[in-house]
Amino acid sequence: MLVSGSTDFSGLAAEIMKLGVILVIGVLASWGFNRLMVTISQGTMRNLREEVFDHMELPLRFFDTHQHGDIMSVYTNDIDTLRQFYGQTLPQLVNSTITLVVTFTNMVALSVPLTAISVVMVVIMLVVMGRVSGFAGSFFAQQQTDLGAVDGYIEEMMDGQKVVKVFNHEADASADFRRVNDRLRESSKRANLISNLIMPLNANLGNISCVIISVVGGWMAFSGGWGLTLGALASFITLNRNFSQPVTQVSQQMSFVTMAAAGARRVFELLDEEPEADEGYVTLVNAREMPDGTIEPVEERTGTWAWKWPHRKSGEVEYVKQAGELVRDHVDFGYTPEKTVLHDITLFAKPGQKIAFVGSTGAGKTTITNLINRFYDIEDGKIRYDGININKIRKGDLRRSLGIVLQDTHLFTGTVMDNIRYGRLDATDEECMEAARLVHADGFIRRLPQGYQTPISGDGAELSQGQCQLLAIARAAVADPPALILDEATSSIDTRTEEIVARGMDALMAGRTTLVIAHRLSTVKNADCIMVMEQGRIIERGNHDELMEQRGRYWQLYTGDKVGE
Repeated sequence: MLVSGSTDFSGLAAEIMKLGVILVIGVLASWGFNRLMVTISQGTMRNLREEVFDHMELPLRFFDTHQHGDIMSVYTNDIDTLRQFYGQTLPQLVNSTITLVVTFTNMVALSVPLTAISVVMVVIMLVVMGRVSGFAGSFFAQQQTDLGAVDGYIEEMMDGQKVVKVFNHEADASADFRRVNDRLRESSKRANLISNLIMPLNANLGNISCVIISVVGGWMAFSGGWGLTLGALASFITLNRNFSQPVTQVSQQMSFVTMAAAGARRVFELLDEEPEADEGYVTLVNAREMPDGTIEPVEERTGTWAWKWPHRKSGEVEYVKQAGELVRDHVDFGYTPEKTVLHDITLFAKPGQKIAFVGSTGAGKTTITNLINRFYDIEDGKIRYDGININKIRKGDLRRSLGIVLQDTHLFTGTVMDNIRYGRLDATDEECMEAARLVHADGFIRRLPQGYQTPISGDGAELSQGQCQLLAIARAAVADPPALILDEATSSIDTRTEEIVARGMDALMAGRTTLVIAHRLSTVKNADCIMVMEQGRIIERGNHDELMEQRGRYWQLYTGDKVGE
């Protein structure tokens, strides 16, 4: 204790030290709390993004009917609203709840009647906040939808930038973007205008609560009998402000809560989408054919495959050699129930045969190949693969047995070697180069700045379209699949290069059942069977010579193709 005239400040110094310790503890606690919330929020968002990405094993129908940019918006914008909620709003809610409990306890100790009045006013504030937030919720949901539309439009324009420039539609594209962007502005403006009413409404209700407490408390203090002094009233008024202040602080966060709810709804709608169903139980395994003709499974890669077929009734496991026999029996299919695009398709492909599909654009050629690998399921009929209904084969194993080269190639960001190895991730560098040599891609690859280690972007802008397609063919070759599907695999290659690639493709197709969708009819002259399609039906079938003798639709297409050349 300090005495007049004394210079002993040891007591004051001790108190200052205590205050300093408290402040340091407060700083450390604040730092620890913020670090904890950042760790929790970022970790939660990481886990949520991984869960959404893992859930992307959805049927192709989903991607056919949803803008890719809108799906991407779920990963970025919608999940980010949850990050704001976890990182900012939730801590504020926790702090406000603790403040409310502590303040309420002290208020009850001072005056129960005045506490009841404060509680009634807080309930009114909560009701107002709930009503306004509920009204704003629909606008925040629309805002997130419009934001996804903006992202979808941007993604679409970036992919189609060459087409936009070719047709000089830059001004039209900008005008369309302004319309999409204006819709986002309007929905955002409405949502925020309504949500921003919450804070001033609650602030004024808090002021009204303070006035009522002052009037009633003053009457109680002067009338006596209530056990309330003016000093206690002053303390209660301060506590009343502290009691209503957390509600006001929560109201400031309600726009983030509502936005997070709208974002969460879109995230969970995506997570609620039914994943691609797979009830198959027949699997593809490496095998060896024994001298007596039996098939035995092995661990190492032998170049021979077998279907492991457990029979559910008897419990026995049968191993069927993967030979590539394909049967379609009266198959009907439509992308939508209202419109059937394939009608009564029946065909037989023996092991090692090359089956070609030709016909006008939209005849259903690509659709046939999409059904073999079960990108879509048929409506009627059956498809058998080596005598097994493909519905019994696990989709991953079914697709692993089919090497596919699509008309629209897609490369991934990485090196040339990485893109070839994508066909079989355990392939060695030498196996990748051998696959490139087989399809005559090795020559142009070695002329690249860094050869096989040349980095390329996801759209393959550094390469010509024909070179991209050669890499896609090499990717299928390194997979060394039992069967092949070639969907106009040489459509982007010039005639001279096509002749070179054709020799490599013949080597690749040797001994494999191959389904070919032809762009140039001259490339399928050596097919074992050619299916001519029109409007989802097979109207002619036979080899080249047989079809030319019929002088039907194939003859018209072939002679017209020759004239075009």
